[in-house]
Amino acid sequence: MADRTETEKRDLTKDLAAAVRGEVSSAAADRALMTMDASNYRRVPRAVVAPRDAEDVAAALRVCREHGVPVVPRGAGTSIAGQATGVGVVLDFTRHMRRIVSLDPAARTAVVEPGVILDDLRAAAGAHGLTFGPDPSTHSRCTLGGMIGNNSCGSHSVAWGTTADSVRELELLTYGGERVRAGRGTGPTGAPTGLPPRLRDGVKSLVDAELALLRTGYPDLPRRISGYALDALLPEQGTDLARALTGSEGTLGVLTEATVRLVETPAARVLAVLGYPDESAAAEAAHTLLPHKPMTVEGMAADLVGSAAGLPEGGAWLFVEMGGASPAEAAARAEALCRAAAADGTTGHAVVTDPAGQRALWRIREDASGTATRMPDGSEAWPGWEDCAVPPARLGPYLRDFRALLAQHGLRGTPYGHFGDGCIHIRIDFDLLTPPGIRRFRDFSHDLADLVVAHGGSLSGEHGDGQARAELLPKMYGPELVGLFGRFKDLWDPAAGLNPGMLVRPDRLDDNLRFAPLPGRPVPVEFGYPHDNGDFSAAVRRCVGVAKCRNEKTAAGSADVMCPSFRATGEEQHSTRGRARLLHEMLAGEVITDGWRSPEVHDALDLCLSCKGCRSDCPVGVDMATYKAEFLHHHYEGRLRPAAHYSMGRLPQWLHAAAPAAPAVNALARTPLAAVAKRLAGVAPERPLPALATETFTRWWWRRRRAAPPADGRTVLLWPDTFTNHLSPQVGRAAVRVLEAAGLRPLLPPTAPLPGGALPQPALPRLRRPPLCCGLTYVSTGQLDRARAVMRRTLDVLTPLLAAGRPLVVLEPSCAAALRTDLPELLADDPRAPRLAASVRTFAQTLEDFAPDWRPPRLDRPVAGQTHCHQHAVLGDAADRRLRERAGLTGQLSGGCCGLAGNFGFERGHYDISVACAEDQLLPAVRQSAPGTEILADGFSCRTQLDHLGDRPGRHLAEVLAEALGEADA
Repeated sequence: MADRTETEKRDLTKDLAAAVRGEVSSAAADRALMTMDASNYRRVPRAVVAPRDAEDVAAALRVCREHGVPVVPRGAGTSIAGQATGVGVVLDFTRHMRRIVSLDPAARTAVVEPGVILDDLRAAAGAHGLTFGPDPSTHSRCTLGGMIGNNSCGSHSVAWGTTADSVRELELLTYGGERVRAGRGTGPTGAPTGLPPRLRDGVKSLVDAELALLRTGYPDLPRRISGYALDALLPEQGTDLARALTGSEGTLGVLTEATVRLVETPAARVLAVLGYPDESAAAEAAHTLLPHKPMTVEGMAADLVGSAAGLPEGGAWLFVEMGGASPAEAAARAEALCRAAAADGTTGHAVVTDPAGQRALWRIREDASGTATRMPDGSEAWPGWEDCAVPPARLGPYLRDFRALLAQHGLRGTPYGHFGDGCIHIRIDFDLLTPPGIRRFRDFSHDLADLVVAHGGSLSGEHGDGQARAELLPKMYGPELVGLFGRFKDLWDPAAGLNPGMLVRPDRLDDNLRFAPLPGRPVPVEFGYPHDNGDFSAAVRRCVGVAKCRNEKTAAGSADVMCPSFRATGEEQHSTRGRARLLHEMLAGEVITDGWRSPEVHDALDLCLSCKGCRSDCPVGVDMATYKAEFLHHHYEGRLRPAAHYSMGRLPQWLHAAAPAAPAVNALARTPLAAVAKRLAGVAPERPLPALATETFTRWWWRRRRAAPPADGRTVLLWPDTFTNHLSPQVGRAAVRVLEAAGLRPLLPPTAPLPGGALPQPALPRLRRPPLCCGLTYVSTGQLDRARAVMRRTLDVLTPLLAAGRPLVVLEPSCAAALRTDLPELLADDPRAPRLAASVRTFAQTLEDFAPDWRPPRLDRPVAGQTHCHQHAVLGDAADRRLRERAGLTGQLSGGCCGLAGNFGFERGHYDISVACAEDQLLPAVRQSAPGTEILADGFSCRTQLDHLGDRPGRHLAEVLAEALGEADA
């Protein structure tokens, strides 16, 4: 049977490849990437096709019909009800069918292909003062085809409605190959236009026979998304076939082109934030704000918002956006709304006019679909009842009943969402791993469906029914109307070839759960995974598929890093989500069958820069750098490693050994022998070898100490990291100059424990032992046994020296991040590790915390450059920004990653991706900076990348301040 299945798959792939000009693949990696969307469900497809145009779609459908294989259209894969998963052929529209075919500002319409990303359409329309109204929180990566398939809405639906309100005409292909041009209106016979005769006559007959049912069977509310919108085919509704097909989840036809409506966007927007005692009070008030014509009425409670700045007093808040022809008009409208709301019992309000402040608050809302997947105690929460909706005036009573139902079932969740439309999002702490937990999930789903219907609501208020809710549609519509849905499906898709198991004759809501194939017990791993109770499967499960890592551009003013390799390649496997999916399938063992030896997972992780950006930018805190290190450890266990792992992974050893011969080594690096050395070491031939310091920082330090002991001051331990010590000692010397000027007493730790934890003395001879190490290069190459050994040695030396509360000042951000996170997570059994991690300070943090009254020299010049990705992700740069401000260094540093990323950009085969990452943000920011701008780059990798690719070198902030101190002294 298995052999026959493999043969059928090969034949299908062969025939598809012969018929389609786009990419066709049945490779394990490509199929694994498509097993899940952002829902609780998982299905394994037979093949993936990326069509180039409508003719390719037609060809793929023809081959699938011949083979009797179903088809699933897919956009960005952010659907949360399972409708973007399937067992047949997945049509991936994100690669090629992404054209904005035309845009007519006068008519306020655009013609788009299904793979167009919403933000791309909004940007094109924005040049004419227009926008596409619906804007789900995934607007930076979701596609128009997916939005039309799910009838997406977003936060501005109180102003501009759902996607169905913005669709004018759809071009589709049925599974049978019929071409459809669906719009609004009828022909001479009263049937919808744009249909082949079979469908034209069938649709008219069905509607004519069921007029009474269509007029009485649907609830009247703004967010009714569930089922097929067949009432749009009523004569009094204008026989709007395009509207009826919107939200059909790819079960009736495959979209190839759409004409959509654009709306005028206000010249100015202001955000009014209204505080309420609790979410019930906010829910009761939301619909009363609608007469003020707001653009949004979004609700969130304290358990989701946390300690966000800029919020008025309260336990829950409504975010109400008001527009105007000018900032003054928008602000006046917001103030008027706040006054009216105060009369109804707000606890306070704030009017946010600053665009940056508005973006910061909206980010909380947009990230909620990810952040809500973790409860305050760290336990997991899942979609499934993500967006049911009730009439807005019923939202308060519904939420109270909803909370009571959660308590009755022993469940927890954090409601938030579109309060003005009566639509609630929530992730609930279902146990979807055990049979009792799955039974509770099922029982709760049935009870909640009854509750929603009792309040006159819709099981889906935004993201469609998919598998999550379609089984329960008879509760909402009754068997007669659901039967009509089935007849409509059979008319359009008699072979049941389009997205079977969705909407009509659906799979059970507790079938095909994505967690079922995962190991029942935690797999043995090296890192502690403290936020996931040591369970690597739970860590991988963090990725719920919202795909923020698939952002192709960073938002204006954003310092985000994630995901540089995806932005460079545009390939799903090089996104954080794609890698998490492959790790999930590796653990499942069905598609990826080689476990830790998997070449598919290895290839996907090979282009992971270990930038750690996902650790902070992913709404659920996926930490792919750690997962990569874990994988590489197991993948190469007992096997020969790549040459780069030995050369660059063990860089601290090589640099320590080469230090006495630095001049000779540097001379050899300028000869033809360097090319041979790079080839043997696995180094990219395009990369110059960095010059070794002829005097290391530690040698300079001990020479200086013997000549002139430091003055008194509060003692701080200065970490002599490998890069500062051997490759850029000028940074260390500058840091000493600044720290001493600030009244601190920097001391270097010894290389071995001193008796009683004594501090190193000026007369102490320079020890010949290898220097201390944070283990960074060993971790990044997955040499975790060696990393653990060097980290334990570091703990042995530093623990007694830090007992008095002394800070450990680390100049290299990547080393600081390794000591702060990698060390305690790799040495989870050592109680000394968290104490050392807590002592780590960056250069700027040290000055702020231990020399708060020191005034840096004024430089009064602009800055450009990049915040180190590890600092952004692990340490934060708030202290650096404040220090720069006090020194008169103005402007913002860019986000992203420099692309060198330690060993990554030096490794053979990574050069082009490394350059592409640098061109994403760093190099353009430097090129566009004015003459006289100070180029800041605290990381050795960032400075090296600028040296290799730019024409303006970067400096550590310590160097800039030390130079100014020298000028002042002179």
